[in-house]
Amino acid sequence: MTKFTALYDACVLYPPSMRDLLIQLAVDGLHRAKWSEKIHSEWIRNALINNPHLNIETLTKTKELINNAVLDCLVEDFHELEASLNLPDENDKHVLAAAIVSHSDVIVTYNLKDFPRGSLEKYGIEAQHPDIFLLHLLELNQHIVIKSIQAIYKKA
Repeated sequence: MTKFTALYDACVLYPPSMRDLLIQLAVDGLHRAKWSEKIHSEWIRNALINNPHLNIETLTKTKELINNAVLDCLVEDFHELEASLNLPDENDKHVLAAAIVSHSDVIVTYNLKDFPRGSLEKYGIEAQHPDIFLLHLLELNQHIVIKSIQAIYKKA
């Protein structure tokens, strides 16, 4: 089975339950998952702003755990590409640049309006809502998805 590559936007790494599921699916080998340090910084910043009980040490540890769990997950050397990209939100150029450099097939994001099809098509990339992404994974291999959910449940 040829594995495809998905770049996770910060908004899907921010909620712990979604993050846990997406990371577990990558660990279980259903696809290759990618993100960047800039994406990490974004979700961590938002988590700290919206959850005063959290602290940077805990979130840094979480970041390190997921980086160590997923093989070859960090995308680097994409910053020069950002200036040449055109997206509705200038602050999302780093996400598309990382997706291009990592040869991602899909950007998993809640913010579909920020990644219009016309801006992604020429790179062979599609933006998908995490619900749709998860449904596609379920269709691809129901057994692995169920196994991943069970693994998360056992850790809880």
